[in-house]
Amino acid sequence: MKAHTQWPVPIGRAAELSGVSARMLRHYESLGLLGKVSRTDSGYRQYSEAEVHTLRFIKRGRDLGFSMADLTELVGLWHNHRRSSANVKRIAQKHADDLSVRIEAMQAMQRSLKQLIHCCQGNDRPDCPILDDLASG
Repeated sequence: MKAHTQWPVPIGRAAELSGVSARMLRHYESLGLLGKVSRTDSGYRQYSEAEVHTLRFIKRGRDLGFSMADLTELVGLWHNHRRSSANVKRIAQKHADDLSVRIEAMQAMQRSLKQLIHCCQGNDRPDCPILDDLASG
């Protein structure tokens, strides 16, 4: 049974609840993704339930590969209840298109490497088409 969380929570607990490291929490705050996090009289950060929820949102976006610029825009749209979902879809579609281009480039690299590996004898002789190809660049 989970213990009830008392809000606000210190940075370590916020990191644990969100799955984001304390270092990244500070980074996201510095980028303005969380706004101004409240602090105790002694200067320790205190995170609200809403801020931890935003951190989970950011973590999921990072897991999907969104850039920090895209996430900044997505967090703003998420908090704006008068948003247009067309803006969200545009960001997601551009990211999906970028991923497709990167996947195609990686597949081309893989095909080239497989061809070079196939051409290499992999024996005790010094000649190696893999090294020759790398040296020709």
